[in-house]
Amino acid sequence: MSSPVTTVARPPVPSAGSVPRLRAPRRHGPGRPRRSVVLTVLTGLVLLYSLVPLAWLIISATKTQEGLAHSFGLWFNGDFALWDNIRETFTYSDGVFTRWLLNTVLYVVVGAGGATLLAVLGGYALAKFRFPGKRAVFAVVIGAVAVPGTALAVPTFLMFSKLGLTDTPWSVIIPSLISPFGLYLMWVFASEAVPDELLEAARIDGAGELRTFFQVVLPLLAPGIVTVSLFTMVATWNNYFLPLIMLKDPDWYPLTLGLNSWNAQAATAGGTPVFNLVITGSLITILPLIAAFLLLQRYWQSGLAAGSVKE
Repeated sequence: MSSPVTTVARPPVPSAGSVPRLRAPRRHGPGRPRRSVVLTVLTGLVLLYSLVPLAWLIISATKTQEGLAHSFGLWFNGDFALWDNIRETFTYSDGVFTRWLLNTVLYVVVGAGGATLLAVLGGYALAKFRFPGKRAVFAVVIGAVAVPGTALAVPTFLMFSKLGLTDTPWSVIIPSLISPFGLYLMWVFASEAVPDELLEAARIDGAGELRTFFQVVLPLLAPGIVTVSLFTMVATWNNYFLPLIMLKDPDWYPLTLGLNSWNAQAATAGGTPVFNLVITGSLITILPLIAAFLLLQRYWQSGLAAGSVKE
C-alpha cells in the first residue's frame, strides 16, 4: 500500500521589480575616514580663532597712525601705508629696530642652536647608553618639563647678579641653552628612530662612537632635530619675561622687549604714540617664524609623530 504524498506549498517568487533592496552598511576604512560635523565645526572655529588676529595684524600694518584710530580693525583704510610703515620702522630712533632684530637673531642662533645641540647629545645618550642613575635623570627631566620657566626667572636673576652677568647678552643666552622638553623629545625620538642593531653593526665594523654618531645616528635623527630646533627657536624668539628682568640697556633688547618699549611711549609724559610702527614691527617679527614652519613642516610633523605607533 503506497503512502500518501504530502505537497508543500511554495511561496510565490517575487518579481524583479518587487525585490526589496538592502542598504549596504557603510564602511569607514583607512581610505575613507568617518566624517564628523561637530569636529568640522570645531576645527573651523579654531582656524577662525587663529587667522583673525593674523588678518587684523596684516590689515592694520597698512594703516597710518591716524588711520588706526578712524577705521574698522578688520578692513583697510583709504591710504595704503605698508611700505612707508616698513621704512619708518627700520629708520625710527636711529634704526634701533635693526639692532633689536640682530640681537634676537644672536639669541636664537647661539641660545636655541646650543639648546638643540645639547638636547640631541643628551637625548641620544639617555636613549642608547646604560649608566647608573638613569632613572633618577629621567625623573629630573620630567620634573623640569613640569616647572614653568617663569618660576625660575627670579632665582636665575639672583644667581646671575652675583656672577655679574646681568645686563649682558649672556644673561639671555645661557638660560636658553637648557630645554628640558627638547631633551625629553629627543630621548623619545632616539629610542625609536635609531635601531640598536645598526649601532652594533657600526661598532663591529670598527667605527668609533663619534663616527657612529655623526655618520649613522645624525641622519636618522634629522626629523627630531628639526622639531626640537623649531620649538627652541620659537621659545627664544618670543622670549619676553627673561630679557625683561635681565636687561636694562636698550641696545641689548630683543624684538619683544623693544616693541613693548615703543608701545609704552604712548603712556609716558610727552611720549609720541607709534602704534603703526609697533604693529608693523610685530608683523615683521612673525614672518621668519612662519617661513621656518612652512619650509620645515614635513620634518617637524614626522618628528612629532615618531614613537606614536608601536611596531
